[in-house]
Amino acid sequence: CRDQSLTKMPLESCMILLDNSEFMRNGDYIPTRLEAQQDAANLLVGAKTQSHPESTVGVSAGTELLVSPTDDVGKILNALHGLKISQHGAGTFSSKMGSSAKVAPVTDITASIQVASLALKHRRNKNGAQRIVLFVGSPLDGLDGRALAKAGRQLK
Repeated sequence: CRDQSLTKMPLESCMILLDNSEFMRNGDYIPTRLEAQQDAANLLVGAKTQSHPESTVGVSAGTELLVSPTDDVGKILNALHGLKISQHGAGTFSSKMGSSAKVAPVTDITASIQVASLALKHRRNKNGAQRIVLFVGSPLDGLDGRALAKAGRQLK
């Protein structure tokens, strides 16, 4: 019989992709979507860093890399709690839809996944699994399925 307290989680590097678009101001989650996302990411960081001593976690907001994969919990939590809602600038998951449509914020998931993939490729410890956790609080109306499938094939 194996003792469950002696088993450890495997070594892994994880990138947490956060949404800091205007849709995160909505109060449908108490107090806001942004703060609910920060709480969930905080729990995830705690679980990942405590599961294995060499596991690393990185944080990205849209296509802006806030913290590259590290085991320094202080840096990660500082980036999580310093996240502000962006005004259609750098770090926002926003792009233009078609030329005839109105300009609306749409999550640019493929670009943010590629940034996270690149950050994981250049991580310090090459051993272990790679994980990408994506938080999306914006509508996915203008998402290109082919580009998303291509990004998924690249992650394979």
